[in-house]
Amino acid sequence: MLTLAMSFTLSAQNRSEAKNNKKMKAIELNSSEFKSLIYDFEKNPKEWVFEGEQPAVIDFFATWCGPCKMMSPVMDTLAGEFEGKVNIYKIDVDKEQQLAGLFGVRSIPTFVLIPRSGKPQILTGGMGIEQMRRLINEVCLENK
Repeated sequence: MLTLAMSFTLSAQNRSEAKNNKKMKAIELNSSEFKSLIYDFEKNPKEWVFEGEQPAVIDFFATWCGPCKMMSPVMDTLAGEFEGKVNIYKIDVDKEQQLAGLFGVRSIPTFVLIPRSGKPQILTGGMGIEQMRRLINEVCLENK
């Protein structure tokens, strides 16, 4: 019961803040787009080589996942806020099982925060917009 109340509060806060920000959406990637924009795992199977020009966040989600649905407006809002600084992507785990496996995604939502240099960081579970904003700033932009 407490979990439901907390989820509702976070969800209402996320929706409210989403309405007040730029209208932009996280970009859904397929495997070939992922290889050209993020990491070509066929060309570099043993070493992480980031292909992007600016930091990125990937939201691994599923259309049937409740917490994923709660995070969708958060990620769309952040895509608008970080436009030109951090690319916000999403990958449907049901459509792109190979990509989910590449990052060891076992629960959703899972977020991969990718700084311009260095290794990606993986986070799981839904969170409020303030926490996600802080993590993007810390991981993706502080050591840019």
